[in-house]
Amino acid sequence: MEDVLYSVTVTEYIKKLNLVNHIPEINTDMILITDPDVNRPALQLAGFFEHFDSARVQICGNVEYAYLADVHTREENTEIFDRFFSYNIPCFVFCRDIEPYDFIIEAGRKHGIPVLTSHSTTSEFVHETVRWLHEELAQRISVHAVLVDVYGEGLLIMGDSGIGKSEAALELIKRGHRLVADDVVEIKKISDDILIGQSPEITRHFIELRGIGIIDVKAMFGVECVKLSQQIDLVINLEEWDKEANYDRMGLEDHYMEFLGNKVTCHSIPVRPGRNLAIIVESAAVNHRQKKMGYNAAQEFCNRVTQNILNNSNK
Repeated sequence: MEDVLYSVTVTEYIKKLNLVNHIPEINTDMILITDPDVNRPALQLAGFFEHFDSARVQICGNVEYAYLADVHTREENTEIFDRFFSYNIPCFVFCRDIEPYDFIIEAGRKHGIPVLTSHSTTSEFVHETVRWLHEELAQRISVHAVLVDVYGEGLLIMGDSGIGKSEAALELIKRGHRLVADDVVEIKKISDDILIGQSPEITRHFIELRGIGIIDVKAMFGVECVKLSQQIDLVINLEEWDKEANYDRMGLEDHYMEFLGNKVTCHSIPVRPGRNLAIIVESAAVNHRQKKMGYNAAQEFCNRVTQNILNNSNK
């Protein structure tokens, strides 16, 4: 799959982080942020621009602000910022409600670079910026599936069209669990360990039931039955029952499904009349949670059988 370059506008960044724009005449809708990391421009303020990450958001705290006041003359600072902003950075942010120097405002206006201010401390602001940008700019795919939150575990229910994914999700909702997405799930890779799933805005909170049509889960069951996003912890793959197939009856061996290079534990569940899928899915969620907490029922059963054989052989 080809790498796609995702972006957010500086306008979205300003709204999300509640920033003050000191040059409002600049059209921030046209300025894109494409790098999820940030830069503290210490070396650049000293005039060193080799290996400068100009695509990143530039963040200035008390240390950088004091350096500008104590080390350089106004003329030197004006020259440095004229060069600094000529690299077409997405924006320059001051933390702790620091008031930008007028020569910085002038340089920003000259080069069309937004100069912004945050009330947050520098460390808090850096953390929140990196967290939000990594989520918004994450690599992503869309899959045909249902995503539900069951006892805090994110379960991605997959299978052929018409096999009963939406019906299982509806029964889970009636049992007190929460719907994240039906039919199409957008999966974002936040890190090598974390995948986040959410619904496209157009289908958010809706479920399609064959023979009935579209239902609004939020309106029908209440806001407590829906969720905007959820980490994906387990895949439930529904498949038609095949009496010739050899299904896993112990669960000692883990199976996985891969998304964007991340492996997620996967259970293949055979479907046939009379099987209560909602209860099976709930049990899978609880069992997976137990494993994460260090208890493996299948291994415990195997240990008991082994111990029983040893005891009988010693008689």
